[in-house]
Amino acid sequence: MTRVLVTGATGFIGSSCLPRLVASGGQVHAVSSRPQGLAGPPGSSGKPDEAVRWHQADLMDPGQTARLLDAVRPTHLLHLAWAVVPGGIAPASENLRWVQASLELLRGFGERGGSRVVMAGSSYEYDWRHGYCAEAVTPTVPVNYYGRCKLALAQLLDGFAQSSGLSHAWARIFFLYGPREHPKRLVSSVIRSLLLGEPARCSHGRQIRDYLHVEDVADALVALLHSEVRGPINIGSGVPVTLRDIVSCIARKLDQAPLVQFGAVPSHPHDSPLVIADVTRLAAELKWRPRYDLDRGLDATIAWWQSELQVAAGSPT
Repeated sequence: MTRVLVTGATGFIGSSCLPRLVASGGQVHAVSSRPQGLAGPPGSSGKPDEAVRWHQADLMDPGQTARLLDAVRPTHLLHLAWAVVPGGIAPASENLRWVQASLELLRGFGERGGSRVVMAGSSYEYDWRHGYCAEAVTPTVPVNYYGRCKLALAQLLDGFAQSSGLSHAWARIFFLYGPREHPKRLVSSVIRSLLLGEPARCSHGRQIRDYLHVEDVADALVALLHSEVRGPINIGSGVPVTLRDIVSCIARKLDQAPLVQFGAVPSHPHDSPLVIADVTRLAAELKWRPRYDLDRGLDATIAWWQSELQVAAGSPT
């Protein structure tokens, strides 16, 4: 029987992976650093999923990591946990600490007979000046320390796996959106502002990006975990779309176009005009296709935010 351990299980991506892992069979173990995480992921009913076995552990503590691995003895590891600062990048020291914690987790997993690991990487590992990002072609020249730390971990994972025989994959996740996304992220921020009748302040919006619904990201990660695909693999849609088109689509759906303010905030100094995933490996080797197009995905995300804001409006103060 497979025993899957999921880190970052209460996060945006991890919480969407759990039901898919349960449906795929075997035991599913989830770890949270906080007691409240044991009640289920944010935006859930607040009741624990009885099919998921929850554990509390601080992965920054090697002793707690060892005890967690001793208790679970996972055959598969889906490592999604990392320092997250919505709308920004965590301090360099936090990113470095997560490299160290991830290596400790990886070492312990391998020592206890783990067979398959998938870790979350990022499009930030690539040299964005190339725009179109292919795993075996595009140079990996990160523009920030987060990308450097992710790339360093990817290289260390690959070396460890080669020396130990561990099956591994590195999921380079591009841009995503969907229910339970932090309200400071682009799609959620625009939807929330327009639903509240507030201005949606944006940059010029001409940046071209690759967006994938979080449910599709979760589907791809679970499929990857249960596959034999190895090495770096892009997790994206492969479909270019401007940020302006995404924001304008949301505004049309909510009939709030006058509230959108393009050019109200400056673009990021390291912004590239084009960042798109080459999804050839994803389609050919994993045999995977997304279920959501942007139109359907935005509808689902808007509906979720409408429900959330209605609940918040009805909550006692």
